[in-house]
Amino acid sequence: MKYSNYKIIGILLTASILGTACDSYLEEENKSKVTIELALSDPKTFDQLVASIYERARETSTRYEANVNLYYQLEDIGTDIVTRGTTVSGVSDVNDYVDFNSFNSAVFYYWRNQYSIIAAANLAIDNADLIQGVVPAVKTAGVGEAKFFRAMSYFHLVENFGGVPLVLNQVKTSSTDYVRATEEAVYTQILKDLDEALAETNETATAYGRVTKDAVRHLTSKVLLTRGYKTFGLPADFTNAATLAETIISKHALVPTFASLTSITNQRNSEVFFSYLFGSTSVSRGWGNSRHQLYKFPYYDYPGMIRGNLYQKGLDPLPTLFFYNLFDDNDQRADASFRREIIADKDFQSTLGGVPVTVPAGSRAIYFPKVAWTPAQIAAVPYKVINPDQYFEVDGVTNAHTPMFKKFDEPGVAFKQPNELSEGTRDMVMMRSGEAYLIAAEAYLKASNPTAAATKLTAIRSRAGLTTPVTAGQVTLDFILDERARELIGEVNRWMDLKRTGKLIERTLLHNPHAKMNNALKEKHLLRPIPQYEIDNTNKSIKQNPLYD
Repeated sequence: MKYSNYKIIGILLTASILGTACDSYLEEENKSKVTIELALSDPKTFDQLVASIYERARETSTRYEANVNLYYQLEDIGTDIVTRGTTVSGVSDVNDYVDFNSFNSAVFYYWRNQYSIIAAANLAIDNADLIQGVVPAVKTAGVGEAKFFRAMSYFHLVENFGGVPLVLNQVKTSSTDYVRATEEAVYTQILKDLDEALAETNETATAYGRVTKDAVRHLTSKVLLTRGYKTFGLPADFTNAATLAETIISKHALVPTFASLTSITNQRNSEVFFSYLFGSTSVSRGWGNSRHQLYKFPYYDYPGMIRGNLYQKGLDPLPTLFFYNLFDDNDQRADASFRREIIADKDFQSTLGGVPVTVPAGSRAIYFPKVAWTPAQIAAVPYKVINPDQYFEVDGVTNAHTPMFKKFDEPGVAFKQPNELSEGTRDMVMMRSGEAYLIAAEAYLKASNPTAAATKLTAIRSRAGLTTPVTAGQVTLDFILDERARELIGEVNRWMDLKRTGKLIERTLLHNPHAKMNNALKEKHLLRPIPQYEIDNTNKSIKQNPLYD
């Protein structure tokens, strides 16, 4: 990557100390006219440097980039549970893996965003001792938080791209001679940062939304779990991952029901221990949490519907039929995650038995039966019925349509198009103990302890109303991945889960209708292409991944 020749004050300003993020402890402060002497003599400068890391991490997780719909592009689309929201025709690079190359915008922005977070973290770490008057405890914790974010960004980079350049200090001179470190070296650095972050961060947050030791433990458990699959993984990686997950579980009790977990009135609960915050004011909110727009189709084009604020505008990807079929009838996570019934906002005209009828507002307008209705059943009702095999077929209104996702709904937020500020104010939950149960289960399975894995799976399923105990003989990677889909869709990176477990190709080609149709997903796609821009700007000192042009 090509960097400019920054002076310290230029770096301080470029690192976004002008605008900050989270409403509970980060406040905007205009330092546009600050001098280097004043910046280094003001202890608040350090707070602003740390705040800028949070802001970059938060904003790159939720915002739209001009000319390309980047929402969650390299997280869930192109997997077994999420596909593109179109008919099963044509091609797509990210979802279908057709002509996926180094000029793809999503990989460029993803690479850029992660290194932007890393640059902000390096800035805070390298200048911590230069800024006068910072309380030692504040400095220690802030540096630990910076190392946590740097580790998380390198984890995302190494899993998506393989070995990447390790930039561990503030860049002060122009350079183009960056080279890719080995994947093993990147993992070594990630775990070094996390070890130090665990020692430096606070056990209890000084303000809600700040990184604590439990966030560090959780990320470390996932990193160790992932490294355990690698050729350079250590024998103890799986058992250490399980131990860290157990620590999280012991400290963060599951809330009683999945519905209470996803309720907008219960965002900050015992289970959640790290979230990105947005707040109720435009200054603190930034782009806004956009998750309430996930997995939705243009419902408002159907009779009886208006562009209201309950369902929102979709961000194009939609869950696959496989995802909806994962839920048993008594799995409470289904009702808490999506609705099969969409209610009319206004009266609309329809026919029933060939006779015109007026369907009043508040009645059913669209229905997605779990089991396909017969033509006679459909003809006997005045509303739209969409059977499971019709989710990705043109119906004369929309090209694709699935049960309406509601897990992240935020009633009251104004209707927005994807390229407009989303203005969502909900906390974006990044880490909770529900995932720790699933990390522990997978780690125990890989450590040849399926009995312990079954215990964890039984616990997380019991919260969802599935009370039959899981047996050791039932525990497989596919069983765990199915549970992760039901529990965590929209919250964690599904692509990385499938890659880690060696299931990306198998499960995507089996369950993603668009990827299956094109059948282009190959071994090379277990790594993304390095952005061509980065290769060119380093005079090709950064080498491309195998088999990409």
